[in-house]
Amino acid sequence: MTEATPADAQACADIYAHYVRTTAATFELEPPTAAEMGERISAAQARHAWLVLRREGVVVGHAYGSTFRARPAYRWSCEVSAYLHHDHRGRGGGRALYTALLARLAARGLRTATAGVALPNPASLALHTALGFSEVGTFHRVGWKLGAWHDVTWFERPLADPGADATVAPDEPR
Repeated sequence: MTEATPADAQACADIYAHYVRTTAATFELEPPTAAEMGERISAAQARHAWLVLRREGVVVGHAYGSTFRARPAYRWSCEVSAYLHHDHRGRGGGRALYTALLARLAARGLRTATAGVALPNPASLALHTALGFSEVGTFHRVGWKLGAWHDVTWFERPLADPGADATVAPDEPR
């Protein structure tokens, strides 16, 4: 697992384009260009993290943290996502990416990771559950893609001790 660099933007864009074009795993309708992906990588690295998984020197997956909500009180929370090349799914890459990503986000002072899973997506539901995410609710029929409405189930996972004193402000995320 390595930190993504601008040189990884094309590979990440190529992996993601498959999901944009053929699935409801993302609600984007047009795949971002490599330049746009590079901007996303830079933005994630500034505040959260963006990791790539390589097999035999080739990027086969990526995972990143991003802003959960824009208002300042949410700054200790983030949203996470992972995408694997469709030929490399089911080989433990998602678990490896998320495990490394969650550790990096916790080290940066973030306290809660969230994830939205567009349905149906049994593999993603299983991955999030296996990694200790808890289901918090489902928004019904919130996304129209590929000729159908899709629900989104939301998950959360603590990145820090959930039993910490709720009246003491944590250090700022870094």
